[in-house]
Amino acid sequence: MQSFNDPHTQIYARITGALYLIIAVAGGFAIAYVPAQLHIPGDPAATMLNIQNHRGLFNLGIAGDVVMLLAEVAATTMLYFMFRTVSPTLALMAAFARLSMAIVMGVMLMFHAGLLTLIDPDAALSSFSAAQRAELAGLMLHIHNSGVWVWQLFFALHLSILGLLVARSGRFPAILGYAMTVGAFGYLADSIVAFATPEAALLGQIRIGLLVIVTLAELGFALWLLILGPRQSGSDYRVSAKSATTG
Repeated sequence: MQSFNDPHTQIYARITGALYLIIAVAGGFAIAYVPAQLHIPGDPAATMLNIQNHRGLFNLGIAGDVVMLLAEVAATTMLYFMFRTVSPTLALMAAFARLSMAIVMGVMLMFHAGLLTLIDPDAALSSFSAAQRAELAGLMLHIHNSGVWVWQLFFALHLSILGLLVARSGRFPAILGYAMTVGAFGYLADSIVAFATPEAALLGQIRIGLLVIVTLAELGFALWLLILGPRQSGSDYRVSAKSATTG
């Protein structure tokens, strides 16, 4: 447990970086790969049949979501302690925003659980016709997908603040932080396009560019944590000296 005591050490940074990569792999599998294999846009009945025929893959997607959410809680806590010496208020705000995102993701899983009930003919609502069950399944999927638009708002806030903390910390390349802050608006734009203005072609193109920037910045930050770790700043020396004096 000593590895978690000092947020400015290499081992602490490597654990945080490893959590980031777990989130990336589990989230990419659950959020991108599984829906691409199973969901058929505009055809809930075919989607239901697909899930029924590939229930193992659907369950693996749920497991990926669970792994990602648990890693999110751990990473959020570690990021807060890593950057609270830069700005306690901003670090806490970033943590609350990321935890809010995780809560929304957790609620979204409940609609996947409801979808599993609908595809089981012997479960509840078995008296409903196939067409009615397909319509309900479509509603479950729509609500689940709408949750993405919501959690992206919290994630955009988190990344915009985290980027500032990274840039101001002096312990990581400032360019990673600024790229994170600028690119974070890609998530905001994606939610706006998906929910309110799907016909806005220019905003859609801007969104793609920003999402590329923030993805590269997040990946770079995760790899920096995992491989190189933080540089020690003057404030870290002062904190260490104070701890040694009071200890």
